[in-house]
Amino acid sequence: MKLEEFTEAEENLLEAKMVWRRMGKTIKRAVRCTSGRRKGRVVSKASQCSAPIDHKKRMTLRKTKARMGKRLSRKANRTKRLNPASRRLRSLNRSTSRRR
Repeated sequence: MKLEEFTEAEENLLEAKMVWRRMGKTIKRAVRCTSGRRKGRVVSKASQCSAPIDHKKRMTLRKTKARMGKRLSRKANRTKRLNPASRRLRSLNRSTSRRR
């Protein structure tokens, strides 16, 4: 028996989908995880979606966000609004999602 027999013919099972990401001032191709431990996160390779989590790094980030969360979110929003690479990235990802 195959997995496709249990799912509808129109629905494709995907582990990740291709998107664009900003790395500094450049824009690169990346993968958004649609399943696994990193669901919703943008990573460089699809194999990272199910990779084990480094709990020490996760706890450090949680502490940092608790301490500086509001400041980080304001800075990120300003970057997304003003940085030309971020604006280009937003339009690229919108256009790829519309084509599907």
